[in-house]
Amino acid sequence: MAASESTPTREEEEEGEQLEEDRFVSSHHPSAPPDELFDISTTVDPSYVISLIRKLLPVEPKNVDDTEIRGSNCNNEVVNSSNDSCKSMDIVDDPTKSDFRGEGDEDSHKEENARLSAGEEVWEECGCVLWDLAANQTHAELMVQNFVLEVLLANLMVTQSVRVTEICLGIMGNLACHEVPLKHIVSSDGLIAVIVDQLFLDDTQCLCEAFRLLSSGLQGGECIKWAEALQFEHILSRILWVMENTLNPQLIEKSVGLLLSMLESQKEVEHILLSPLMKLGLASVLVNLLTFEMSKLTNDRIPERYPVLDVILRALEALCVIDVCSQEICSNKEIFQLVCDLIKFPDKVEVSTSCVTAGLLTANILSDVPDLASSISQVLTPQGYPDLPFLQGLFDIFPFTSDDSEARCALWNVIARFLVRVREDEMGASNLRQYVFILLSKSDVIEDDLFDHQFDEKKENESLATSGRKSDARTLALRRITSILNKWNALKDSCEKDMMEDYATNEKICRLLDICHGHTM
Repeated sequence: MAASESTPTREEEEEGEQLEEDRFVSSHHPSAPPDELFDISTTVDPSYVISLIRKLLPVEPKNVDDTEIRGSNCNNEVVNSSNDSCKSMDIVDDPTKSDFRGEGDEDSHKEENARLSAGEEVWEECGCVLWDLAANQTHAELMVQNFVLEVLLANLMVTQSVRVTEICLGIMGNLACHEVPLKHIVSSDGLIAVIVDQLFLDDTQCLCEAFRLLSSGLQGGECIKWAEALQFEHILSRILWVMENTLNPQLIEKSVGLLLSMLESQKEVEHILLSPLMKLGLASVLVNLLTFEMSKLTNDRIPERYPVLDVILRALEALCVIDVCSQEICSNKEIFQLVCDLIKFPDKVEVSTSCVTAGLLTANILSDVPDLASSISQVLTPQGYPDLPFLQGLFDIFPFTSDDSEARCALWNVIARFLVRVREDEMGASNLRQYVFILLSKSDVIEDDLFDHQFDEKKENESLATSGRKSDARTLALRRITSILNKWNALKDSCEKDMMEDYATNEKICRLLDICHGHTM
């Protein structure tokens, strides 16, 4: 009978489990929202979202070892009261009681650890659901209206778990993609400072989420507040250190992405952050990163690294048009050599976006430092003629610029600069025919660009004026092509037959000449 009475019923077990779950939830839940908040067009029940937020409330801190704290208190009492001292000694001197108490504590610790582990799993599961839901604007706005930012901030203030930190930053990173939630983040007292503090963590995923969140902040309407939080030297030094020292491709992409967000933000953000970063060695860091990524591209060709190469080039391209740093970037021979190597890279399909950016960067560099090319062996032969693989590489980029008129203009600008260096009147037939071969083999590319992508003259001139390039770059290039082909026509009659190849037929030459004439009149 006694055994039967001590066995809990199923109802009692369920009630006990419910009580155990309730221990994870703090008593100070957020207030229920007004009824009107539920009038939201969403496929997810707002009450479900609110329940998830409540489950993310941090567990109230609990003493890890009550016996140690009591023992500490006991020591204080020993000094102040002889009676308390005797009581304490009685307990210690009783080995039976002491042993029994130790076994109980051990069992209690095991139960506590198991309970905490289960609670962490529940927290992580709910956090990940909210992370996904925050990508939706409606859900994101509902979440911030129901104190999710306060809950996340509370977790960041007390947690020692990198996984919890990552999820908190991930949720806020998705929230920051929407205008209203981003304003809530900015207006939450102390939240930006806490987010910036996460840059000093050593966990890769936490850092990725922190950089992503900060990038969104710098792209928002209140970007100045984010810039002011980042402007301190120790923070900027930390950003550069992570950027240069991490081996994780995703973290490099996110950290350089933060730099790109600074450059693409408002002018005041650029003024606050860019000069200090340049003084701290930003240009050197980017050169080292580009060198490393180009070596990986040449030797390993790891697809997951392609976005890293692209964001580095975009950052350099953005820097080279800013007065504060254009001279340092454009006069750097190492950057120019690496960019030219990419233009000459044979398999452009996989890194097409990077190649387009490389074309823009090359045009900007040569506009600022026109004589730089004469000292770079990658683009000129010892005789001062354009390097053939480099010239071919420029034409190979055209098919990837169909929707980018500025990039096409940039390519024509670079091609014109180098075709001017072809002194066809001084060349022998054997050298000249190599340039003819390149031009004829790319005649379809030239024709496609000229016929399928007609520019409005006004828009073209505005674009070229903005980028600092001459409006007649394409015309100049076409005239140089015409001159080279005419010289070849004059020489070929005196050439030996074995120098005449199938590609240099009169039909192909005449066709390309007609195309050039049609767009230079």
